[in-house]
Amino acid sequence: MNKRLLTIVLLSALCAGANAAQKATIDEAQRAAFGIETAAVEPGQSALSKPYPAKVAVPNAQHRVVSAPLDGVVESLLVAEGESVKAGQPLARMRSQGLLDLQAAFLESRTRRLLSGETLARDNQLFKEGIVARRRLLESQSAHREMVTAEARNRQALVLAGMPEAAIDTLAKTQDLTTTLDVTAPLDGAVLEQLATAGQRLAASDPLYRVGDLSTLWIEVHVPLEALGEVGPGSDVQLSQGLSAKVITVGRMVHGTDQGVLVRAEVSQGTESLRPGQFIEARLAQTADVHALRVSAKALLRIDGVDQLFVERADGYEAVPVEVINREADAVIVKGELSLGDKVVVSGTVALKAALAAGAE
Repeated sequence: MNKRLLTIVLLSALCAGANAAQKATIDEAQRAAFGIETAAVEPGQSALSKPYPAKVAVPNAQHRVVSAPLDGVVESLLVAEGESVKAGQPLARMRSQGLLDLQAAFLESRTRRLLSGETLARDNQLFKEGIVARRRLLESQSAHREMVTAEARNRQALVLAGMPEAAIDTLAKTQDLTTTLDVTAPLDGAVLEQLATAGQRLAASDPLYRVGDLSTLWIEVHVPLEALGEVGPGSDVQLSQGLSAKVITVGRMVHGTDQGVLVRAEVSQGTESLRPGQFIEARLAQTADVHALRVSAKALLRIDGVDQLFVERADGYEAVPVEVINREADAVIVKGELSLGDKVVVSGTVALKAALAAGAE
């Protein structure tokens, strides 16, 4: 008996077993011939939305624009886009006349502070001996405080320009001026973008690099207002790369371009497979009906214009109508005459459907 004849015989037997309840009884040999496989029904209270386009972004607190601290010329760029950097690592070397002026001002204020300190010490001794009036001592104290403040201000100006504290201490001891300044990384991370070239003249605050810490990333999704449901901080988000994220904020404004609400999620595991600026697909976890169940998408089929499943019963396979609540990547959330633990047909459904259709004629 060839395969075609066997199929006809099996279909005939199945049609004979079909009854008004859309149920059919087959034996193990027929089950094997049809390739019937089943899978258990699972809880479906937490459903996933349809996929929405999402953008990968660097959190604000982990993103820095490294700028030129002073007017000057870029002598050399020490790192390039894509490289990993450590906090304090030199990124670029500049030459600046402004740095020379700041160092000179610092040394001058330091000298004045030392001189005022000596004057204060002398006047303090003379006051104790009754040689000078108290007013003279107060004037010396005031002048010394002004010099201390001036030195501290000029020191901080060098720090803001990017000169390390150790280098400032060395400058105070040796008084050797320099026009060379290293611009360093403000945090551990990666160079996202190079914004200057060697030999370029920059003004203070002109950008050199963008640097970001990529250990944690944001996933920004625009979700239609009517689809938000009960999505809120703490809700799960499934990403197309197989990663998961947690919602941290839900926007309060509807964007005019797509009438979507910005939902921002945070991902900290597997971020090495993501790139800032990358567009991916994201599915939001949404609360479904408490009676909802999850079944494989392969189990769902249309019979007489109605969504149905073939459910394994003790005496055969029954076509059970269901209401589809949500669709996921490889599963559907449904309601119907189903229970947890029921098994639905996920392979061989076409043969069962054909058999029921033949039996109904």
